[in-house]
Formats: sequence, C-alpha cells, structure tokens
Amino acid sequence: MEHTVSAYDDDLKAIARMVTEIGGLAERAVGDAVEALTRLDTGLAQRVITGDKELDRLQREIEDKAILVIARRQPMASDLREIVGAMRIANDIERVGDLAKNIAKRVVAINGVFPHKQLITGVEHLCEIALQQLKKVLDAYASQDDQAANAVRLRDDEIDALYTSLFRELLTYMMEDPRNLTFCIHLLFCAKNIERIGDHATNIAESVHYVVTGRSYEDERPKADASIDSTVAGS
Repeated sequence: MEHTVSAYDDDLKAIARMVTEIGGLAERAVGDAVEALTRLDTGLAQRVITGDKELDRLQREIEDKAILVIARRQPMASDLREIVGAMRIANDIERVGDLAKNIAKRVVAINGVFPHKQLITGVEHLCEIALQQLKKVLDAYASQDDQAANAVRLRDDEIDALYTSLFRELLTYMMEDPRNLTFCIHLLFCAKNIERIGDHATNIAESVHYVVTGRSYEDERPKADASIDSTVAGS
C-alpha cells in the first residue's frame, strides 16, 4: 500500500514538474520572440519558430500522462482538481508558445529595418508586463498561492490599457506617414499577440484558483475594447 501511495504521489509531482518545464520554455520563447523583433534578428526568430515543436510535444505528454493517471488512480477531490488544472494550464502555456511563434513569423515577414526606433518601444513595454504576469502566475501555480494568482488576474486591465494606447499610437504613425503602414501593421499584430499572452496568464490564474479552492471566480473578468480588436482583425 505504501508503494502504491508513493507511486501516486510521484505521478502528481511528475505532472507538476512537466508543467513547470513547459512554462519555462514558453517564457523563454516570448522573450526571444520580442528580442528578435527589437533587433529584427531573423535567425533568432527562426529558432523560436522551430522551438515551438518542443512546446507542442510537452503539452501532449502532459495530457497523456494526466489521462493515464486518471485512468489508473481514479483520483478524487483535490487530486482530481490538480490533474485537471495541470491539463488546463499546459494548454494555455502551449497557446502562449503559439503566440510567441506568431511574433517570430512577423519578424521574418518584416525582413527590414525600423522606420523609427520609438515605434518598437511600446511593444517592448507591453511584452515586459505580459512576461511579468506569466512568470508570477507560473510561480503561483508552483506554490499553490491563490492570492498571488488573483493579483495576476486583477492586473489584466493594465495590459489591456497598454495595448489600447499602443494601438492608437501606431494608428497615428500610419496616418501621418504612409511609409510606416506595413511596418506598423506588423507591430499591431505583434502587440495583439502579446495582449493575448496576458489573457492566457489570466486563464492560468483562474485555473490556479480552481485547483486551490475548488471554485471558479463568480465575477467576470474585464473585457478588452472590442472595437479595437475588430479593427486589428480586419487589417
């Protein structure tokens, strides 16, 4: 019996370690993608694109491991929440990796130089906040800290506000000088991908809350400016 219980505990710890591993890879991918954007480094961008396969592999491995543990151990209550939460979080992290890959693809598509250095400053700042959110929520998951996870959730408004401000700034540059049009459109898509990374950090925070408390948040998270999202989608 002791061996069985120990093996079960090892299974749960293995899943948590795998989630931590994929989280670290996603953080690095986002940081590298934005660094590639600021330097217009197509070589680094290509490495981000190629590296996304490892994130996909780990996400599938976590899902397979979790399903196997559920089938073998038939977990109840908090153990089941922990496994289901890990699957949800791994899925959100894999999507973060996809968004980093999208940014890297934009770098390859730009294949040029900045019309103005200040055009990239807002994107860098937006990414800095999003990466802080991602790191804090992954730490909250590792420590099962519901309060820290909620702090991440409550800060999502800041990313939305920064994105809206950046959108309007880039739109102004496009209107003032049509030569900025193509580059600014690429930056707008990059900014939207970063804003969505913030959304996934919020999703993870909500999953941590579920794992720790067994409940979902009753209040709805604030919504982004739908008119701005529609404009980017139509670009």
